[in-house]
Amino acid sequence: MATIAKLFDTMEYGPAPESEGPALEWIRQHDDGRLGHFINGHWMPPAEGQYFETINPATKAVLARVAQGSTADVDAAVAAANAAAPGWAGLPAHARARYLYALAREVQRHSRLLAVLESLDNGKPIRETRDLDIPLVARHFYHHAGWAQLRDSEFPGSVPVGVVGQIIPWNFPLLMVAWKVAPALAAGNTVILKPAEFTPLTALCFAEIAQSAGLPPGVFNVVTGDGATGKALVEHPDVQKIAFTGSTEVGRIIRKATAGSGKKLTLELGGKSPFIVFDDADLDSVVEGVVDAIWFNQGQVCCAGSRLLIHEGIADRLTQKLRARMEKLRVGSPLDKAVDMGAIVAPVQLERIRGLVEKGIEEGAKMWQPSWACPTEGYFYPPTLFTDVSPAATIAQVEIFGPVLVSMTFRTPKEAVELANNTPFGLAASVWTENINLALDVAPKLKAGVVWINSTNLFDAAAGFGGYRESGFGREGGREGMWEYLDLRIADGGLRNESSQPTLPGRANAQSAIANPQSDLPPIDRTYKLFIGGKQVRPDQGYSRKIVALDGRVLGEVAEGNRKDVRNAVEAAHAAEGWGRGSGHMRAQILYFIAENLATRAEEFAARVGRAEVDASIARLFTYAAWADKWDGAVHHTPIRGVTLAMNEPVGVLGLAAPDDYPLLGFVSLVAPAVAVGNTVIVIPSESNPVAATEFYTVLETSDVPAGVINVITGAKDPLVKVLAEHDDVDGIWYFGTAAGVKAVELAAAANMKRTWAFADSRDWSDVRQGEGREFLRHASEVKNIWIPYGE
Repeated sequence: MATIAKLFDTMEYGPAPESEGPALEWIRQHDDGRLGHFINGHWMPPAEGQYFETINPATKAVLARVAQGSTADVDAAVAAANAAAPGWAGLPAHARARYLYALAREVQRHSRLLAVLESLDNGKPIRETRDLDIPLVARHFYHHAGWAQLRDSEFPGSVPVGVVGQIIPWNFPLLMVAWKVAPALAAGNTVILKPAEFTPLTALCFAEIAQSAGLPPGVFNVVTGDGATGKALVEHPDVQKIAFTGSTEVGRIIRKATAGSGKKLTLELGGKSPFIVFDDADLDSVVEGVVDAIWFNQGQVCCAGSRLLIHEGIADRLTQKLRARMEKLRVGSPLDKAVDMGAIVAPVQLERIRGLVEKGIEEGAKMWQPSWACPTEGYFYPPTLFTDVSPAATIAQVEIFGPVLVSMTFRTPKEAVELANNTPFGLAASVWTENINLALDVAPKLKAGVVWINSTNLFDAAAGFGGYRESGFGREGGREGMWEYLDLRIADGGLRNESSQPTLPGRANAQSAIANPQSDLPPIDRTYKLFIGGKQVRPDQGYSRKIVALDGRVLGEVAEGNRKDVRNAVEAAHAAEGWGRGSGHMRAQILYFIAENLATRAEEFAARVGRAEVDASIARLFTYAAWADKWDGAVHHTPIRGVTLAMNEPVGVLGLAAPDDYPLLGFVSLVAPAVAVGNTVIVIPSESNPVAATEFYTVLETSDVPAGVINVITGAKDPLVKVLAEHDDVDGIWYFGTAAGVKAVELAAAANMKRTWAFADSRDWSDVRQGEGREFLRHASEVKNIWIPYGE
């Protein structure tokens, strides 16, 4: 098998990078076009001897025969990655930085080969692979060489996750390698990469580049194959994290498969991104923006601007301009550098596009295509425009993943935002207007992880990319992307396990005081209600449960919540959404006020949980009051003439299941960071000892907390949190409980791909390293990147 270095020594390159000769010669050098796995620094044939063919979509010619990965192949790759993990993680930061720098240089050195190979394998135009994809691949490795160098100082207390399984799609095969591999290696993890079945060639070529760069064996491994190979990787018990980019349907399957396993998970899924055009926009710029938004890469882009929302006063003019521009688009051979659109990746994708276009026509939308014909030799499809589209139409809701644009109109900015958010996805959006006030008013209201102002499809290693809702969770790129490949570890050896039961000073005495009141009079029976919408309310079913002290004495009764109570609480939380739009200063003042009112009743609460826990709860409220107006975003240094703003936004409505120990402090430790950044919450307090939390809502009633911001439902924790996890109007779940509960939450959350933060390991909530800080604030936030070019 020839190495890339040898190939470059012997091959003659013509002046044009679009020559296919070097790429085909590279394929032939590998055992006459048979490409094996790359495991532990070596090329290996498939364990079961099976290969599949990869096809050039522009010519239908077979390019290579690629190894079909089996469970045995995945086992071998994971074993290699596990063996290499301690050595790679233990390298000095500078050493890892030098390796990533070397990978960036090697990508640049072989950029011509990689560009041609990508076009042959994927069908995208050489202009895109040569001028956009490959330079951005190098940029990611350069950028993350810097993060490798700075990891220990910029991410203190963090360690690598371990062995990472990465599954990438076919639309940006090599760029997805860079997006995932660069931060994983920079953080100190080892990687098993599973490229898409349709487009494995550049991933394998990159493996040879890594070999040439001297990357230690086992640090980076590639196992090729179909969905069964990916399934084996997802389910492998020795893989600590899965990073997946692909369809929402497959992402949901992965979420369910990893539920309860303890694996970290990053999902970058589908989209139906709005492209919003206001009546003051520069229409000629808009037209070119639309070309880049939907016909770039034949529309096979997860964040493609596939829904064109136009102010009705300019709709006719813009439509005419678009049709004129579409007539001039060129569809043809991807290796022709004058071509605008190449081939669709595979016949199955081509048929999906055709089927959805036919569905659009059946549902009454008007379809328009250019007058010229597409090539018939390969898998080509013309640029397509639909007008008179209903917002509820299939083509307006389903991700087509092809060169098909659907157009709708609006009258007001409010209607534009409502139309834009009328989708289960939330990946990206474009806003076109010359009014910067309007742009910056609309952008934060869009449910999207990325918003481009007067631009589209801008990407950079310095800026995070990822979605809301059914577009997945987690970010790739930037500082936020690095966190996805790191874990926080406590310096004294990690989080304690469930068997340890720490107590703050005074907790045992507090329990004794409750169980043995200093009076011969019988206690007054009290049944605590639920707290929903700022009011104490009776539970729907009218039932309650007894709360028993350590010695068996009944301390009181609390309401038993059910599904209808959860529904009411979610409605109340949504009604309080103005909380997130208010200022951080306002939220800080209310958190300080809560702490002040708790302090005035400290002795009363100390009788239940101990003075130390009350004091720690007051201090924690002060911590997040301090953070409320300081949880800032950033201005990313992306290479554009403009700024890229990273804005921290609330997730939305969060369901919180508090830990059973530390009934007051555990409750406060979840509620305070969540509301500090603008979320509204439904909280299930400690199941075994909820009385401190139910007393706490009497503090909330006197602290100016708006109705619906904090809602409390008592009862059986695991059944209630499962209802919250299944609820489509809940945006995220935090759960601290049992291993079985973690699995149930993660499975239930897969229905609408809501974010989860679930742990079975207990924490010492009195320890500020475990019970508060940036980790909680990050989980309480979504990061929205807003790209704002400027200048004439």
